[in-house]
Amino acid sequence: MVYSYEFWLIVLSIACLIAERIKPWRPDQQVVRPLLGQDVFWLLFNGILFGIAFGPFLKLLYGGLDRVFEYMSGVNISNIALLDPLPFWAQAGVLLIIADFLEWCIHNALHRNALLWQIHRLHHSIRTMDWIGNFRFHWSEIILYQSAKYLPLTLLGARWEAILLVAVFSTAVGFLNHANLNVSWGPLRYVFNSPRMHIWHHDKDTDRPAGYNFAVVFSFWDWIFGTAYMPRDARQPVRLGFKKDEEYSDNLVWRFLWPASAVF
Repeated sequence: MVYSYEFWLIVLSIACLIAERIKPWRPDQQVVRPLLGQDVFWLLFNGILFGIAFGPFLKLLYGGLDRVFEYMSGVNISNIALLDPLPFWAQAGVLLIIADFLEWCIHNALHRNALLWQIHRLHHSIRTMDWIGNFRFHWSEIILYQSAKYLPLTLLGARWEAILLVAVFSTAVGFLNHANLNVSWGPLRYVFNSPRMHIWHHDKDTDRPAGYNFAVVFSFWDWIFGTAYMPRDARQPVRLGFKKDEEYSDNLVWRFLWPASAVF
């Protein structure tokens, strides 16, 4: 059971729910709020059901990428395994850093490319920030992230236990970043992302066209590349969302079927 991602998804969900009740950053924020039911759906679908629904497609996608790599390099990618000589914890550490940087790059692109933004804006439709908002995103984002990360991470050849650990840890940080908790990490804010930093990523009134704070785990990517913004005090954005989000449909079926619904 402890070797199941779904198990840890449930554990982390309960832990965040309890933590938000014990010491919330915004004490007047209600647990039951608009679109909570939708966010429960996105948590269940993106966190659990997606693998069942799209597993065969991803298998075909990964097989195709394997064949492209072998055609281009003449080497079977499964025979490389760059991290194989390293101990478990070293594998997990290297995997976490590389995977997090790739996710920073992809997240950045979701904000800068007009078509990708049409997909990503579902996540930015959040108007009340709490832990479960971490999973309010369109399922096609999983395909984008997985396909972009597949070859680089497969080249590493990390043990499956390290892959699971990194996935669980990244989910825990993602939950925390969206949680109603006043956490900044103090001097370590230049290393790790936090709720105090990430909430500004959802600022509706940002003056930067592409926004800022794209990090998932390590905030230093944003500090290094000049995309970081974090007030030293516990100030929060006046409004969350994105410009003209009032024109964005709340209908779950419409949101789920995009891009088909956007085209037709």
